[in-house]
Amino acid sequence: MSLNIDKNVSVIIPVYNRREKVLRALESVRSQTRFHDILEIFVIDDGSTDDTADIARNYDCTIIKNEISQGPVKAKNVALQFAKGDYIMFHDHDDIMEPDILYELFRKLEENTDVSAVMAKVRDFYSPDLSEEERTRTQIKKEPYYGLFTGAVLIRKSVFEKIGLFNESVTAGEIIDWQSKMYANHLKIKKLDFVATNRRIHSSNFGKTQQKTEFKDYAALLRAKLGK
Repeated sequence: MSLNIDKNVSVIIPVYNRREKVLRALESVRSQTRFHDILEIFVIDDGSTDDTADIARNYDCTIIKNEISQGPVKAKNVALQFAKGDYIMFHDHDDIMEPDILYELFRKLEENTDVSAVMAKVRDFYSPDLSEEERTRTQIKKEPYYGLFTGAVLIRKSVFEKIGLFNESVTAGEIIDWQSKMYANHLKIKKLDFVATNRRIHSSNFGKTQQKTEFKDYAALLRAKLGK
């Protein structure tokens, strides 16, 4: 099958005060050699008080800066309105993409014209700056796993045009809400059996506070859908 390599890919990276970690993330995205000329990167600086935006500018990306933090859900929606790519990827500011994996995801999506997104696997790793005590208080998955809206998922932009943007009334549960909209519209996600990105585990992305927020949002969305 002949691939239309002229199609654009938009990678969206929300970030808040992560100057040290966003550097590795941007390096891994910009090193996707087969897409270098048709890859647009959006860094949504959600009110950072450090020089995160200045670092990002060194990687030929578009900076959208919120003067006041509005949260990652709003940041994603803002970037989607600017994105020109035929395909969309959301990449966390502290994760590291596998070399040339974007082309592999693109190839699978082009080959499977009946699916709206492809989803490969994620591999967890401990951040080097995580202390031994913090490692005992966080959890890490020993085997690669599937995770929606990580740097392992490539989505046709037409999906957002059909089902709309993310639900900004929640801080973390937008994923389950958006996925339920996909299924309600009979849109398919194809799972791929290889690792696409490496997810950095640190105290602020897998702590008890974030888990409680996610569970609260999920519960609220489920109650709304059940009419309770």
